[in-house]
Amino acid sequence: MKNEVILVTGGAGYIGSVLIPTLIDEGYHVKCLDRFFFGDEFLSQEKFRGKLDLIKDDIRWFDPKILSDVNYVLDLAALSNDPAGDLDQQKTFEINHKGRNRVAKLSKECGVSRYILASSASIYGQQDDVVDENSSVKPLTAYSKANRNAEMDNLPLNDENFSVTVLRFSSVYGNSPRMRFDTAINCMVLDLFKNKKISVHGKSNKRPFVHIKDVARAYQAIIDAPKDSVSGEIFNIGSADQNFEMGNLAQEIVKHSGIDCEIELSDTNDHRSYFASFEKIKDAIGFSAKYTVKEGVNKMYDELSSGRLTDTIKTRTVEWYKKLLSDQTLAKDYLLNDTIL
Repeated sequence: MKNEVILVTGGAGYIGSVLIPTLIDEGYHVKCLDRFFFGDEFLSQEKFRGKLDLIKDDIRWFDPKILSDVNYVLDLAALSNDPAGDLDQQKTFEINHKGRNRVAKLSKECGVSRYILASSASIYGQQDDVVDENSSVKPLTAYSKANRNAEMDNLPLNDENFSVTVLRFSSVYGNSPRMRFDTAINCMVLDLFKNKKISVHGKSNKRPFVHIKDVARAYQAIIDAPKDSVSGEIFNIGSADQNFEMGNLAQEIVKHSGIDCEIELSDTNDHRSYFASFEKIKDAIGFSAKYTVKEGVNKMYDELSSGRLTDTIKTRTVEWYKKLLSDQTLAKDYLLNDTIL
């Protein structure tokens, strides 16, 4: 039984809701700091009692005392993803950049051993060549620019007593208790299920993908790795065989589903397009992704078919944020410091 404490900021989100149970299973005591915009029902279950502390707060102003007994900080809190980041660009930089820089600085001051920043491969923007961690970055959105700023401000905090690691995640897919249907693969599977067709915006746009369970595995691998293997480093997270052009991705989903359907192609104003290399983390600590698009698609389609997984406004991040910002009665339940964002 581990006698260590992990703080997960944004822990009630899409990734955190998969990650936290795996950390608890590994024997860690977990603190989850979140605004709980999407609810806390899953993490409030009796089975987590005594193993998980839920802290309703904001990374911009939480009390540093929260960090007093914390060994590791996994900093996932953010306005996520690229479209959500463009809703209010000022707030995106305030939270995703300045807020997470505050978390990192306070973590160092409070004696936290390791800090892991959740970044995104979207900071590569539009690239012709396969990118690795030494490639130039070309962030195109407020979300990706804020991620890059957080990387630049937080990595220099790394020293022999405080380990900083950055994980640049590919586009994540797969089931989560806090489900999202506004990521590419998840959206395509939902489209297939509801409409028996898949709409593809930007068929030639290139993008790397990673299963959400591999995201959780990557965090555990970084935590378990020798500090000198990961300190001050940036790692892409994904797999080379899940670099897809969007049109080909749709064909892959249709193939794995076994359902005959139409693929509808259209242009897009989203210019993000790149393939990524994932050799660095494999060479450094032996980590490689193991879950496949086929597994993700089949599991998601099965759960949609059974009714265990449903599409609601909360599964579409931008729509839910807009609803909270426009509905003052609804917003009252989510206010902190008299603000939604």
